[in-house]
Amino acid sequence: MVLLSEETSMISRKQLIEYCLTLPQAYEDYPFDEVADDNATSVMRHKGELYLNLKCDPLEADFLRQVYKGVIPGYHMNKTHWNTIVIGSDVPEDEIKRQIGMSYDLIKPKVQKRR
Repeated sequence: MVLLSEETSMISRKQLIEYCLTLPQAYEDYPFDEVADDNATSVMRHKGELYLNLKCDPLEADFLRQVYKGVIPGYHMNKTHWNTIVIGSDVPEDEIKRQIGMSYDLIKPKVQKRR
């Protein structure tokens, strides 16, 4: 599998984070005492490639791994519920944004119903 580096990808780390921050109540956080650098868990650089970890429904996670070479089991995450997208691979930018939206829907704060 040939992977492109961030320099030739359509979307950068900064653009990914900026897009995620447009979602309601989204904020940038580093829960494992990480700093805002290229090795943070959700958007990270590994072996020269830019990776994005996203939560996913287990059935769809498996399907996406079969459709795209650039979708792999979650790097350093639960492989059932998380996928990693290799940015600059065969995953189109629109599909990356769709998967970001799905991940957001799975992890966004739940609205409490009033009694």
